[in-house]
Parts: sequence; structure tokens; C-alpha cells
Amino acid sequence: MTEAAPPVIRAADSLAHRANAIDLRRGPVSMGWFEALVLGLVQGLTEFLPISSSAHLRITAALAGWDDPGAAFTAVTQIGTELAVILYFAKKIGRILTAWWRSLYRPEWRHDPDARLGWLIIVGSLPIVVLGLLFQDEIDSAFRDLRLTATMLIVFGILLLIADRTGRQYRTLDQLTVPHGLGYGFAQAMALIPGVSRSGGTVTAGLFLGYTRSDATEYAFLLAVPAVFGSGLYKLTDIGGEHSPQWGPTILATLVAFGVGYAVIAWLMNFIKTKSYLPFVIYRIALGVLLIVLVATGVLDPDAGPAL
Repeated sequence: MTEAAPPVIRAADSLAHRANAIDLRRGPVSMGWFEALVLGLVQGLTEFLPISSSAHLRITAALAGWDDPGAAFTAVTQIGTELAVILYFAKKIGRILTAWWRSLYRPEWRHDPDARLGWLIIVGSLPIVVLGLLFQDEIDSAFRDLRLTATMLIVFGILLLIADRTGRQYRTLDQLTVPHGLGYGFAQAMALIPGVSRSGGTVTAGLFLGYTRSDATEYAFLLAVPAVFGSGLYKLTDIGGEHSPQWGPTILATLVAFGVGYAVIAWLMNFIKTKSYLPFVIYRIALGVLLIVLVATGVLDPDAGPAL
């Protein structure tokens, strides 16, 4: 008599089967120029706000009855928004790169705040690299389930609210340590699941660790640069493939995301100097609840678009 597989193995097999089933359902992604324009606007508007750009791309496509643009499209268009980060923080990034490079061969530079920040950005980038490679199949399939997206919107919205209300906000980036950098990094890696939000997750971690809103947000932006460029370049070869849009619409969406994203950075950095994250928390929870209702009533198929 054959011995039954352990529960953990049965669960893993079930998840893999589900991921493969979702992936097989999708087929080629069709995207026109208008869709690319709209999704580029959505990417630029939501990338830096703590509301999850990947979730909004997924939800926008589902509500409009369009194909899910896919993880590769999301990763590549985020290159546009990260170019906006580089432009906005050009002077600071230039100082960090210069000090970091000098610290490689001049020991006295290793205690420079900008050089330390450069090293800590590298440290903070490690979790998303490791987890991104380990879960790349789930990122392209099972993680894009709208029920999971709705749950993450609500859960991480509540966490952001708690962090914003209870965080002591007495630390600056000059006080950043290796353990704190890793903490930021693991929070950023959670954004591999749509609905978490790269900026929202890292800002939440920063607030819990006692950093000010402006410093937590600034480090979240800087930390995203290597991760997003790495992910975008890694996914470049998937564009035009079986489960991704063609190059033309993807390039248009990336350019639109760049322009809109730059304006959003400037607005947000001014907003958080005097305001809390409460409006974003309310929005996240409301959107998550609405998404659950739409899925539960059959208006949206959690694995595809509207159930028409």
C-alpha cells in the first residue's frame, strides 16, 4: 500500500499545480497603445505612493477587461519610475556613488555617511534578489491572484497605520545600521506580492524602526533603485514573449511612467513633511474591501479579468 505524502508536500504540490494552471490560462497578452498609455499613467501615479503600483496595474487591467499585463511588463515599466528617482535625487545619488567608490580603496572614507549609505543600500537589496529568484514562478502566476492582492492591500494598510501612529520618528539615515538595512530590505521584498507596495512596505518598516517619515521615504526610494533596475533588466527578455505585451506599448508605458512619476515624487516629499499617511491607509483598505466584494459577487475573476 502506497504511503500518503506528508501534508507539507501535498500543499506544495497543490500550489505548484495552481500556479501552472493560472499560467496556462493566460496565453499571449494583447495590449494596444491606449492601454499602454493608461497603464503607464497608473504606474507613474502609484509607484511612489504606499498603495502598490503592481496591484493597481493588475486591478486596472481586470476592471477594463484587458489582459493581465504580467509581471514582466510591471518590472520593465518600473524602470521608468526609477529613472525619475535618479533624476530627482541626482545630487544625493552622485554623492553616495562617489563616496562609496572611494571607500573601496581608501579606508578613511568607510565612515563617511554617504559611503555607509551606499553599502547599506547594497545590503538592503539582498533580500529581494534572493526571494525574487526563489519565487519567480509564483511572482508570474499565483501571486497575481486578486484575492491575495486585496488581502495585502488591507493588511499592509493597517500595518502602515500602526507604524505611522506609534513610530517614534527620532532617527535619521545617518543612524542607519546593517540590521535596520536588512529590515528595510525584507520589507521591500514583500512587494513581490501585488498589494503590498514597495514604498509602503519599506516606509512601514522604517517607521517601526523609529525613522522620520521623510528619511524612511527617502531611503525607500533609494533602496528601490538597484532592485527595480535589476528586476527590469532581468525581465527585458520576456517582453514580446508568450505572456507579455509587445515592445512598442511597453516602451510607451515606461516613458509615461517616468514623466508622471517625477511629478509624484516631488509632491509626496513635500506632503509627508506636514501630513501623515492616513489618507493612503483609508484608500488601501477601501480598495481592498471593494476588490473582495467584486470577486465575491463574480464581477471579477480573481485569476483573469471581468467575469463577463
